[in-house]
Amino acid sequence: MDWKLVAGYLERFFPLQLPGVPGCEAAGAVTAVGPGVTGFHVGDEVIWNGIAGGYRSVSNFPAGQLTPKPAGIDFEQATCMAIAGGTAYSALVQLQVGVGDTVLVHGAAGGVGSAAVQIARDLGARVIGTASGQNHEYLRGLGAEPVAYGEGLAERVRSLGSITAVVDTFGGDEATAATVQLLGGHGTAVTTVPGKESAAAGIAPVRLLDGRVGDAAQLAADGKLRFSIYERLPLTGAARALGISRAGHVRGKVVLIP
Repeated sequence: MDWKLVAGYLERFFPLQLPGVPGCEAAGAVTAVGPGVTGFHVGDEVIWNGIAGGYRSVSNFPAGQLTPKPAGIDFEQATCMAIAGGTAYSALVQLQVGVGDTVLVHGAAGGVGSAAVQIARDLGARVIGTASGQNHEYLRGLGAEPVAYGEGLAERVRSLGSITAVVDTFGGDEATAATVQLLGGHGTAVTTVPGKESAAAGIAPVRLLDGRVGDAAQLAADGKLRFSIYERLPLTGAARALGISRAGHVRGKVVLIP
């Protein structure tokens, strides 16, 4: 999501104030609390999600944007929960996914996509995931049935059975067209990359729901959700991190370490 915000693709939904610091998810320990803050104390380990400001070694965030970090996960995994985990969980709740559903996840090897695969499986759903060929074995390891991008996408998915819900983390004409063909007016779909194509098709944007970051983090602490770390970089490597994400085909998450 960071590179899309920096590039201005999400300006309609999340206008940024410039100059500014990117970064919409982070994790760390509380070093000070402001007057009137009662829910957190110095030393508490927390997860933060917002729109900008995460690419710092020290930040000042509203208490309402913080979620307690479970003891069972480290800071790298906790950071991934803020947007990727919370968004994936919100999407599946929004779609009311449960036992007996078959969920199609576009961009299933990425951060939000891989979380959606694991959470949907925990909810009892069957999962089909689109990804490049190099990530198919990875998706099988997460419990998804992989399908390659490209011409004939809808037909390849249809050959595996009917779809009841779609989580689109990839966006664009191909994913949107396949979603419309596969659902055919039956089932529901949400997208994390809203645009003209998805709006015209009636595909709703995901709403980050209260409490879902904590739900995702607890699932991770229980050993049911884990992110693959594609690359670890220092804060000075922020531009490289954004470039890697923008290039696509990232398996999991790129993490900046202060």
